[in-house]
Amino acid sequence: QAQLVESGGGSVQAGGSLRLTCAAPGFTYSVYCMGWFRQAPGKEREGVAGIGSDGSYSYADSVKGRFTISRDNAKNTLYLQMNSLSPDDTARYYCAAKRGAGLCLRGSLYDDWGQGTQVTVSA
Repeated sequence: QAQLVESGGGSVQAGGSLRLTCAAPGFTYSVYCMGWFRQAPGKEREGVAGIGSDGSYSYADSVKGRFTISRDNAKNTLYLQMNSLSPDDTARYYCAAKRGAGLCLRGSLYDDWGQGTQVTVSA
């Protein structure tokens, strides 16, 4: 049963932009925290951005000012706009959902995950 499905990844040059989309049917904005995470080979998964059930936003320091998370509840979709990409952003990106408003960048608290979409940034 598909719950979270990411799309929009690809290969771009440094300085470019990508917009990731996550189809998230059944996850009500007022109940769930929605987040974006990424994992590169040999590295641990890290939280990138999240929206709490109270509407609060959380961003990793490494992406503040460059990435923007948003959600369209009417369309049951989550987005991650990524600008000024660098090779350090190369990773597989995942969307996820958990109940509650807080700790939206802590991956261990999430129960539902998509399969991810690859983002590769060349120098």
